[in-house]
Amino acid sequence: MPQFDVVGVGLNATDTMLIVPHFPAYAGKVPYQEEILSPGGQVASALTACAKLGLRTKYIGTVGDDERGRIQMESLRGSGINLDHVQQRHGCSNQSAYIVIDRSTGERTVLWRRPECLRISPEEITPEQITCASLLHIDGHDTPAVEHAARIARNAGMPVTVDVDTIYHGFDRVLPYVDYLVASSEFPVQWTNESDPFKALEMIQTEYKMRVAAMTLGAHGSLALFEGRFIYSPAFVVACVDTTGAGDVFHGAFCYAVLRGMPMSEALEFSNAMAALNCMAVGARGGIRGVEEIRALMKRAERRSHPEFENRSGRAFRAN
Repeated sequence: MPQFDVVGVGLNATDTMLIVPHFPAYAGKVPYQEEILSPGGQVASALTACAKLGLRTKYIGTVGDDERGRIQMESLRGSGINLDHVQQRHGCSNQSAYIVIDRSTGERTVLWRRPECLRISPEEITPEQITCASLLHIDGHDTPAVEHAARIARNAGMPVTVDVDTIYHGFDRVLPYVDYLVASSEFPVQWTNESDPFKALEMIQTEYKMRVAAMTLGAHGSLALFEGRFIYSPAFVVACVDTTGAGDVFHGAFCYAVLRGMPMSEALEFSNAMAALNCMAVGARGGIRGVEEIRALMKRAERRSHPEFENRSGRAFRAN
């Protein structure tokens, strides 16, 4: 039996959240109401969600040796995540982001920076670091390293999930090893130059033969192409405070759903619910909740359906 349920290779970041009453107009000026230092990052936050759901988790990545790096390590360690193969880079600042949150809507604007000294190389990841888990979760940064990790996982028969929000150089070498692609709403269209998201997902799945090609849709939920059909899951209506980290938490819940063998429709609904709960607090990990609270929201909350996705879901697709 593997030592861990999930191993993740990818980003962490330490965010400075600036909460404003409303986002200023271009070249405008508004006072901010709060300033909060908060840990985040795509894979690190997804693993924190996995740990909250009771999964045994391991993180592989790099941190700076500054105060932001210390805050990140303290958060991950406090979540019970194994950090044996996290490298602290001396004389290097941790990845940081300044996130402006519009209090009136909960939407955020992100300004981020990742120093080159945080880059992880393929040679720094051994097969034993990956095959000690049942599932691998990656993002799109440090592409050669995540390609290496994904190839190790594929050769070991491990499922690979990926969170990607934009196009990275060389990412076409990662996708052949991915079983579950859950991208941002922008990525499939950017990758394929096909404006129709349904057709874009079809094209990606056909080319790379992945089991699931899916996308998150923000306030409209999520959409997946699975076993020849599109499955649409509407978003939950909650009192949104901050959307930061919603996608990362969705991915953590999705990893849990894959490992628990949930039907795809339930997996999307469960992941939407965990993401919605996270939006009810400030910070990338501010509203991460456990299974009972997620199930309770799934039972009681109103759903917000998007007519286009609702009407077109369920139709059959057969790859050539």
